[in-house]
Amino acid sequence: MEQLSISSTKGASAASSGMSLKSRRAALTAAVFLMATSAIGPGFITQTATFTTKLGAAFAFAILSSIVIDFVVQLNIWRIVTLTRMRASDLANAAIPGAGYLLAVLVIVGGLFFNIGNIGGTGLGINAMIGLDPKIGGAISAVLSIGIFLSKRAGMAVDRFIIFAGILMIALTLYVAIVSAPPVGEALFQTFLPATVDFATITTIVGGTVGGYITYSGAHRLLDKGTVGIENLGAVNRAALTGIAVTGVMRYVLFLAVLGVVASGVVIDVSGKGANPAAQAFEAAAGDVGMRIFGIILWAAAITSVIGAAYTSVSFLTIFKRDLSERARNIATVIFIAVSLFFYVIITTPPAQMLVFVGGLNGLILPIGLSIFIYAAWARSDLMGGYRYPRWLLVLGVLACILTWYMGYKSIGPIFALLTA
Repeated sequence: MEQLSISSTKGASAASSGMSLKSRRAALTAAVFLMATSAIGPGFITQTATFTTKLGAAFAFAILSSIVIDFVVQLNIWRIVTLTRMRASDLANAAIPGAGYLLAVLVIVGGLFFNIGNIGGTGLGINAMIGLDPKIGGAISAVLSIGIFLSKRAGMAVDRFIIFAGILMIALTLYVAIVSAPPVGEALFQTFLPATVDFATITTIVGGTVGGYITYSGAHRLLDKGTVGIENLGAVNRAALTGIAVTGVMRYVLFLAVLGVVASGVVIDVSGKGANPAAQAFEAAAGDVGMRIFGIILWAAAITSVIGAAYTSVSFLTIFKRDLSERARNIATVIFIAVSLFFYVIITTPPAQMLVFVGGLNGLILPIGLSIFIYAAWARSDLMGGYRYPRWLLVLGVLACILTWYMGYKSIGPIFALLTA
């Protein structure tokens, strides 16, 4: 494959020295949009609609909390990966022997679960568009994703498609937010002084934005493109912040769109069989045409997330077999999507409910990987060529670790209860 292939760390390092300004910008754009479209996926949309319906304006505080945590997590992991010029699993092994294998297994399993939800999201999107059964729509989309990965020019096509899809998502959501006329004043007030604080909700949306494989997708993309080393730190920082800003704005605008519908008295079903809360909200705000357009955007968000999950999860396989050929990686990616499709077809959990659950699962994986990375930055400066990592960023990372561990502990019960609800 052209751009989705996984290059060696040595090759990435060599590429960095001769990278042109145009190539560096392209690399940063690719990383930002791979991370953003992985985060702004069907789970992102469904979770936001579900929790806005549940918590109302108080969900604004959860959004703010998630953005702050996302900022600390993303900035730390992207910087550490590019400074060490090592994949996340290799770095974890170098810092704590054996930890890389644990991280790889967790990310791959989490990515598999997330991809089940992503395929479910493509089914929900097609269902919103033309009324086709979500299982059939998901199967068609998975086959299309496999075809994209088998294409020799998939990388360029995917990069352009996800940029186009991202712009469409933001434009449509902004339109619905204006039409639904949300109580903006109340939302802003509860952003800082919420009536309710729900740790399970915060853990789930953090997991859906930077949990599991998502935070590593952009970092590994930068590594593959050769954007590494101290000389590229400023660009890496901007890319990480841009990705978080895009997802933060999108989440808040989507929250306002759904809040306007909920505040108007419309009842949204979030737990019934086949429930699609985000589609209900868009239809209530913008009518039948709005729901059809929303279906297109949800499908685009889902299929780009299928690609992001498959790409990043397969990138972790290299720790088990370093001499994996390009053809073998492509085959592994196809198998990964096919297995995701198989489980999606046989699992009876409603797609929307599955999307919320997998976000929570990735939120539980997050503190493990983050703890390993913070330890590496704190105690293993030798892995970064002697670079002295900023203490303020390490302190924020430690606080984020403590907070994500606590939130994970508090939310284990509620998250797994979603499967039996």
